[in-house]
Amino acid sequence: MPEPYLRVVEKIDDLRKRLISATSDNLNRWTGYLARMSYARLIHGSNTMEGINATLEDAAAAVDGEEPLKPSDENWLALRGHRDAMDYVIQLSKEPSFTHNEGTILALHFMMMKHDLSKFPGRYRPGPIRVENSVTHETVYEGPESTAVPRLMNELVGCLNNKNPTEHVIIRAAMAHLNLTMIHPFKDGNGRMARVLQTFVLARDRILDPRFSSIEEYVGRHSLAYYDVLADVGKGAWHPDHDCLQWIKFCLRAHFFQARTLMKRVQETSIFWELLEAELGRRKLPERSIDALAKAAFGHRVRNDNYRKLADVSMQVAMRDLKTLVGVGLLQPHGERRGRSYLATPELRKLYLSSKSTENFEDPFDEVGARSTPGAQP
Repeated sequence: MPEPYLRVVEKIDDLRKRLISATSDNLNRWTGYLARMSYARLIHGSNTMEGINATLEDAAAAVDGEEPLKPSDENWLALRGHRDAMDYVIQLSKEPSFTHNEGTILALHFMMMKHDLSKFPGRYRPGPIRVENSVTHETVYEGPESTAVPRLMNELVGCLNNKNPTEHVIIRAAMAHLNLTMIHPFKDGNGRMARVLQTFVLARDRILDPRFSSIEEYVGRHSLAYYDVLADVGKGAWHPDHDCLQWIKFCLRAHFFQARTLMKRVQETSIFWELLEAELGRRKLPERSIDALAKAAFGHRVRNDNYRKLADVSMQVAMRDLKTLVGVGLLQPHGERRGRSYLATPELRKLYLSSKSTENFEDPFDEVGARSTPGAQP
């Protein structure tokens, strides 16, 4: 791999070490909230780019195990399926004796797509597959023959288990993502599965908690660049001999910006939590309300049921707390009876915005003077 790329990897490693220190379990009271929101952002980013009509608040509700207003809604079921698959990844990442296998990949696909049996959840596609441009309806990629899929997936699993000690895990994870995308083994959900697999490979090496190591949020924000680089590498069909250096560059840039963004959020959340604690102390309000106030400040709705979960209190105590928070001007109610929810007041939002940073990040490849090297293979 070109020397400038290696220097970017070093920058990412340094950021990851700082993130591990900053997000260690029980280090800060706000770490759990930061993890839940990172989780919601990765699920939201990965699904919206696939045409799933859902908000970040919907994704946060799925992460928190809340029930939607429309339980049969396809968008909600897609979010919940992605959450189930990622929950499984989080658990398996902690199992020391685990080895990658096709059964696990198929199980992850089933969890993600089980809401639509017409997509053959948990099974390889039975026939050919083509990816079309949604505007022109032109075929932009055609996967290998379905009869070749089992063999290719078996080879992919073998590569995942046979680690090259000189290959950085970020590169190995990126190649797992690319190869599954190009094999396109499923009738639907290939992009989401490839991104989950990339996170899984990273998590198995304990590079960071899966909720903080994923680049799905970045990919969701830069979906056009993501699809462009995949099209450039794939060139319309299964060509495993093609140069993939541009794909590696995209992934390294994604890891760098995602890690810098997380470090920024760590700093902002720490400041905001201190401001909230001081505000609760000044008003002599119960500390248990801090998680709900943070949720509202970040722009999400608070309801009696999720307040009870966040504060670990009874329905009566939750009703009393919420009424108090409305009375002191930190929350404002919306709706009536069962549909009532609470949003942040301008005063609470102002407190939150005062903790925000205006820091901008430089492209890591500009910093190290990297240049694309035609024909160079990572």
